[in-house]
Amino acid sequence: MKKSVLFIFLLLSNILLIAQEYDIAGFEGKCLRAGFPHSKIYPAVTIDALQDYDVKYYHLDLEADNTSTFIKGSTEIGAVSNVASLGSFVVELITDLTVDSVLTGSTSLSFIHSNDLITVNMGYPVPAGEFFRVKIFYHGTVPEEGFFSGMTSDIDNDWGNSVTWTLSEPFNAKDWFPCKQDLQDKADSVMIDITVPDSLMAGSNGRLINTVPVEGGKTRYEWRSYYPTDYYLISMTVADYQDYSIYAHPAGLDDSILIQNFIYDNTAYLEQNRELIDETATLIELFSDLYSLYPFANEKYGHCVAPMGGAMEHQTMTTIDNFSFYLVAHELGHQWFGDNVTCATWQDIWINEGFASYTEYLAYQNLRSQTYAGDWMDNSHNWAMGLPDGSVYIPFDEASDVSRIFSYALSYKKGAAIIHMIRFELDNDSLFFTTLREFQQEFADSVATGDDFRGVLEDISGRDFSWFFDQWYYGSGFPRFGIEWSRDGDTVSIRSTITTSSNNTPSFKTSVEFRLNYQGGDTTIRVFQEQSIQTFNMYVPYDITSLEVDPANWILNHVSSISYIPEYKEFEERNIRVFPNPFSTSLNVIFPGQPGLKEISLLDISGKELIKIVSEHNEFTLDGSHLPAGLYFLRIRKDDKSYVKKIVKF
Repeated sequence: MKKSVLFIFLLLSNILLIAQEYDIAGFEGKCLRAGFPHSKIYPAVTIDALQDYDVKYYHLDLEADNTSTFIKGSTEIGAVSNVASLGSFVVELITDLTVDSVLTGSTSLSFIHSNDLITVNMGYPVPAGEFFRVKIFYHGTVPEEGFFSGMTSDIDNDWGNSVTWTLSEPFNAKDWFPCKQDLQDKADSVMIDITVPDSLMAGSNGRLINTVPVEGGKTRYEWRSYYPTDYYLISMTVADYQDYSIYAHPAGLDDSILIQNFIYDNTAYLEQNRELIDETATLIELFSDLYSLYPFANEKYGHCVAPMGGAMEHQTMTTIDNFSFYLVAHELGHQWFGDNVTCATWQDIWINEGFASYTEYLAYQNLRSQTYAGDWMDNSHNWAMGLPDGSVYIPFDEASDVSRIFSYALSYKKGAAIIHMIRFELDNDSLFFTTLREFQQEFADSVATGDDFRGVLEDISGRDFSWFFDQWYYGSGFPRFGIEWSRDGDTVSIRSTITTSSNNTPSFKTSVEFRLNYQGGDTTIRVFQEQSIQTFNMYVPYDITSLEVDPANWILNHVSSISYIPEYKEFEERNIRVFPNPFSTSLNVIFPGQPGLKEISLLDISGKELIKIVSEHNEFTLDGSHLPAGLYFLRIRKDDKSYVKKIVKF
């Protein structure tokens, strides 16, 4: 039986990379499955008429089975006019499906169905602010075009079950129901009635309020959700299922949360997967603590099993291929990031995929071990660095390319890596998780951009993060560190040079940690590098043997080189006089018999330059009367030689 899934992702370089389940933790299956054309690009719908109304609800009433993508029935849309006089109602539906009739109430309306749009003559001008309903009857077979088909029917080769399921993200809801594919127009409520043969069950969004016998040996499953829902998060799945329901008990909630799992009606399937399914409750409790209470607690969370080669975070009921720990964690994380708060544009898919991917890291960190979490992040960095010119934010002209939207290296892995770096820059987990919770509250049931998240981050932290987003979110690539270090007694000097992987982002600045190892232990120093080349001098009363950059792997980076310079003190100390040391107000520096241009700098212990003199003179006086008492470093440069000396002010 299947224990794991090997996901296959075709990088832009067209190199096929395959990774084991643990190594590729997080890619939920929005991948290039067999049959999906890599070059398929969907043009963004720019029909102005789609903005003439706001959707209030969808009511789908469809018949389906588990062996084909043939459907028939109706979709009713309730909406409010946005214009002074709405004479035509325009909605999306592929022309592969046949529209039989269109009604408002009991009144039949004329319509035209072409170019994947239905244009309905309302019969009277609907004024601004008026609510109206349009019910569209249709039937047909949904074409199957690979992973990103609106509807697929297939057999699970491991279990022998036939399943029909939908997957509307990002542009394929119109493949199976009339809709407005606009991320910023969430429906206030969704009603889904699915009629299937009695031997089958149908799963969908929200609560199952009723199962109704229907003539001809069929049953109608009636699902209702009263949370705002984006068009692509509406779903149905049909198979020979059993209902295995459990409950979560997050802190602070008097009642429990239903976890309703529609799994194959096979005793062996439940026996094999029960432990993994049961862990969903633990994950809901964890994420409710970290992110805020599960956002759809009044209805449910659940899973519908389908052989889709991954999973899709349909609101309140994920469609899923298997119950691997990371996959369940990722899809559950989407209920907060992607469903409760949805990306406002496909350019900002980071709001969905970056945060859901980082949810995997948090699941490993809290429920497995830091070692698992560390390996996960190391793997993410490797993926992200595989596209050294890549940006997390998607340029407008690429935002209709499905393979670019769901770039595993950029949207998922680099997206998660920059959230981890935000956590590092804050250096305060309380602030970090407060930011995530505030973001959930401020944009609940709505949509948000990357800049919206930055606004919350800056409000909570009181810090400017525009530089961070410029280089990490909108910018490309990552920094490369070249390190030279030396030791002079109890003074360690680190000269850090940052180059970049992409010419599109010529410089990076970042907090960074250096681990200094010595016999019997180590010490870690944290600094902020804001220049491409910067020297940090620090007091370390140990015999340092080696140095590591970013030892905890917080930063997406590559270390090009680390070089120890055994004789950093390239000037003969006996030829330079520095006095008095300690000093009170003035510090004197004398170079006996050394002509040429010299640079004298006084630095604080973080490496920040406080005083600088450039001259050909051989005698210098530095006025340090304004400086507080403490430890400083004197740096002297001449030609390609340098000298650093520890200075104390009292």
